[in-house]
Amino acid sequence: MEAKTQHIMMFPWLAFGHMIPFFELSKRLAAKGVFVSYVSTPRNLQRLPAISEANMELVEIQMQPVDGLAADCEATMDIQQVQTPLLKKAYDMLADPFEHLVEKFRPDLLVLDFAAYRISEIAAKYGVSTAFFSVYTAATVAHLGPLAELKDGKQHPSPECYTQPPDWMPSPHTKEYEEWMVHTIHVPDSSGMSTGQRLAKVVEASSFVLVRSCEEFESNYLNLIRQLYQKPVLPIGLLPPKTEESKNASSWADTCKWLDGREPKSVLFVGFGSEYKMPLEEIHELAYSIELSRLPFLWILTKPQGVDTWDLLPPGFGSRTLSQGLVVLGWAPQQQILAHPAIRGCFFHSGWGTSIESLAHGHPLILLPMVADQGLTAKLLVEHHVGYEVPRNEDGKFSRGVVAESIRRVLVEEQGKQLRLKAAELQSVFGDHESQDNYINKFIDHLKNITVKKISQ
Repeated sequence: MEAKTQHIMMFPWLAFGHMIPFFELSKRLAAKGVFVSYVSTPRNLQRLPAISEANMELVEIQMQPVDGLAADCEATMDIQQVQTPLLKKAYDMLADPFEHLVEKFRPDLLVLDFAAYRISEIAAKYGVSTAFFSVYTAATVAHLGPLAELKDGKQHPSPECYTQPPDWMPSPHTKEYEEWMVHTIHVPDSSGMSTGQRLAKVVEASSFVLVRSCEEFESNYLNLIRQLYQKPVLPIGLLPPKTEESKNASSWADTCKWLDGREPKSVLFVGFGSEYKMPLEEIHELAYSIELSRLPFLWILTKPQGVDTWDLLPPGFGSRTLSQGLVVLGWAPQQQILAHPAIRGCFFHSGWGTSIESLAHGHPLILLPMVADQGLTAKLLVEHHVGYEVPRNEDGKFSRGVVAESIRRVLVEEQGKQLRLKAAELQSVFGDHESQDNYINKFIDHLKNITVKKISQ
């Protein structure tokens, strides 16, 4: 008798830093014979790369109107950070159309993001198993602590919450970013739930936990999550990027031609993504920093809304750096750029996705975290001696001289030599598609074991 094809439904949070890892995992599972339904809203699905896997489908569910949220706002990149609670409300309202999908298809497993506690409740109603998939590092998840701590919504956290490192962490963490972490994780927002409460409900309902990581890099933190959650925790691998198709071949051709004209290992890649809406004054300070580094650079820059192109960069920056570097506005094929032999190192926000893409090519990292989990990811990369976090002023701002000095420290100076060597060494982990792909095979074996147990019961 032929074995039944397993059916998994994926439901990521409405941010591309979440949707893309869910998408990559979906493609890899589909390529190995698992049928995957990837569920999101129409505009988000349209913005994803094309799929060629026969075992994968994109399933639309419609956003419902929420006061204060424009009709075309379907992801965090479409909104200001203060509107995130409104997007969470809209995400919660997707539970109703999602329930119709679960009732109709009865999938074998729902793979859920941190915010999808209402979907966990639906799964329980229909007897469908769930798993929590963390797109964050294992260290970040471990830092958030045990479920009892996460469930404890604190309207007024004690001063110790902001000044003391978590006592469950094996090594001390600095006070930096602690205030953001405490407030976001523990204080309920206008959606009625804190991030920690959402996560706790999703994890409690899950049969197991998946983490975008690997034992070779984070075995200590993976083991700590197992202790904190008392559940199976499966590293799914780093999901290192494969060659992507360029959305704009002519634009990429121009950028590639510029890179082809540079010496090997000479160019600084600069990119801060689209999630953080960088103020104009910070863009100007970055520009001066890059210029002061005196290194060739390729800067992928997102133009803030309401800013004219001719005001985007400091006066005279273009003419002064004409022979030094290239600024590309808007979208660029980051994976292909990082794979180019001219790239020497990366200066970025320390997001986990870009960290993986960079280390897959052995690039040393200059880190300037901006939002969300980026501060904790930066600490992990510093801990592994592959990145250097740019020191900030006492007021939390960064200054051009310190940034330029940090860039040269990592990429040029003798004191950065060991960091450069360590980053090159880790390419054998982050860039090893075969070993990372084996984590997907182990996950599929885990699914088969669960299916056998269900049948036997």
